[in-house]
Amino acid sequence: MTKPQLDPDVADVAPNEPTLTVYDEQHVVTYIRLLQAEGQGADWREVARIVLHIDPGREPERARTAYQSHLARAKWVTEQGRLLRGAGSK
Repeated sequence: MTKPQLDPDVADVAPNEPTLTVYDEQHVVTYIRLLQAEGQGADWREVARIVLHIDPGREPERARTAYQSHLARAKWVTEQGRLLRGAGSK
């Protein structure tokens, strides 16, 4: 597994592969932060600005797309990809 970065830059759209990618491994912290923010009811615009480093005021479509795709990928990684649960988890 690639060492995750603490605050990496993100792509405009998260991967949509049926398997874990190097990008997923590098963005574990990003995924955790997105899931925590959602669980706390944080406004997506604030999350896009802080976690994804995209200003929704200047780039609303890009920010929304990046937020939605990365949050969806974070959920997939934890529910199906098993990256955050560990390979031995069911």
